[in-house]
Amino acid sequence: MPEQHHEATPSPLVGVSYVMPVLNDASHVLEAVESILAQDYEGPVEVLIALGPSIDGTNELVADLAGRDARIHVLENAAGSTPAGLNLGIRAAVYPVVVRVDSHSKLPAHYARVAVEVLERTGADNVGGIMDARGITPFQQAVALAYTTKVGLGGGSFHVGGEEGPADTVYLGVFRREALLRVGLFDEGIKRGQDWELNRRLRADGGVVWFTPELAVTYRPRATLERLARQMFSTGLWRGELARRFPGASGIRYFVPPVMVVGVILGLVVGVLGLVQAALGATPWLLLGFAVPAVYLLFVLAATLLYARGHGVRTALWFLVVLPCIHVFWGAGFVPGYLALTSNIAEHTGR
Repeated sequence: MPEQHHEATPSPLVGVSYVMPVLNDASHVLEAVESILAQDYEGPVEVLIALGPSIDGTNELVADLAGRDARIHVLENAAGSTPAGLNLGIRAAVYPVVVRVDSHSKLPAHYARVAVEVLERTGADNVGGIMDARGITPFQQAVALAYTTKVGLGGGSFHVGGEEGPADTVYLGVFRREALLRVGLFDEGIKRGQDWELNRRLRADGGVVWFTPELAVTYRPRATLERLARQMFSTGLWRGELARRFPGASGIRYFVPPVMVVGVILGLVVGVLGLVQAALGATPWLLLGFAVPAVYLLFVLAATLLYARGHGVRTALWFLVVLPCIHVFWGAGFVPGYLALTSNIAEHTGR
């Protein structure tokens, strides 16, 4: 589909361009678009959907949405990646405020109105809030619980909340388009974590990234353990890449999961060698290696009792599986990313 250009509608309120990359997400895109169209913002708006080469019916669904509402415009995102889709939408946007939307997200009705007010009040280049993960099935509820607790994804304000004010990064984001153009848009070579990297450049250029808990966006977690594992490995992979590229800008919390993974693996190996010692009649002091995975197991059990109690038995049982899945696959991805193996792995896995 050719890139569409259209005229802005005159209005006393600033115009808003919603930009949403979509790829193989027929199960969520309708809810995301409906949340955009239900906004109570009274200024002029447009919805730019950067559509990747999908094979699950997303193309037909998006085409139907565009056919029913003149505010929706579809852009062909041949590359299929999130940053490429975002850049397509930003370049095609006709309004000065760009709202980034994820196809897994559901915006509250006041989202654009509050974001524009905060942009004008603070002078920030980017305003964002909380990724309010909410699940439907017990599995998704367990993932959402892990996302929104400090033991899951590290406790950043855009996951667990916090006070309004300047921040390193925020979830999604409502941007001044001129600021995005000034710093060179999203880096299309970074497949995950591109928000953090862009916000780093905005701040380095003298801009302000502003967090406000008023902007809590409902996020639908992955629906299966396999999809969650793939997401976490890819996220960890690119976070390792970013930690290597920008060592001074990455907090110590990013290194906890990979250290845990390496520690557990080494502990298991040493423990197995202790079993060999015992079989040979030697003093099996290497069995102490099993203490490392045992301590991690106790940590998972304690976290489940602390955070999953009261959320139902099935959700709590899934939490026992989900939490190690997040830690292990995120940490396992971080190591090769940090060792500059990101491109090779991404090429062979399609991530």
